[in-house]
Amino acid sequence: MSEATLAFGAAAIALGGGVIWLARAAIGTEVTNPNRLVAELRLAQYVALLLVLKAGVYMGLAIAHDEVPGTGFDIALATGIFLLASIATTWEPTRALTVLAIAWTTHAAFDLAHVIDLLPATIVPAWYPTACAMYDVAVAGFCYLPILRR
Repeated sequence: MSEATLAFGAAAIALGGGVIWLARAAIGTEVTNPNRLVAELRLAQYVALLLVLKAGVYMGLAIAHDEVPGTGFDIALATGIFLLASIATTWEPTRALTVLAIAWTTHAAFDLAHVIDLLPATIVPAWYPTACAMYDVAVAGFCYLPILRR
């Protein structure tokens, strides 16, 4: 396993830990407490920022493999995800977390589209799309958990 792969895995765990910590803070606060709204807003902003980072990874991979057909579509999808995540930071937390949970799940489908070669499979390491899809679904769950616990 390469140094970059290990560092990427460590970063994913650290960033995922932030999602879990913020989701637990939101869930652990009484629904009628104004701090609940603040905790949900913090979670929404964090997962939106993390989603922007994920979109940037695919943009970077597409640019690094610009000779591969279909990378323009990857950039277009990443741009859409980036715009949605950016706009979600301006919404009230319940709406933002719901839309972000859907966006993370949709991103998982985009990840898996690389596995079945609907999107260019050669721009990512073989393990990346499946691992990212699982990560995306987990983050989507933590996004939506505070909404379910209302």
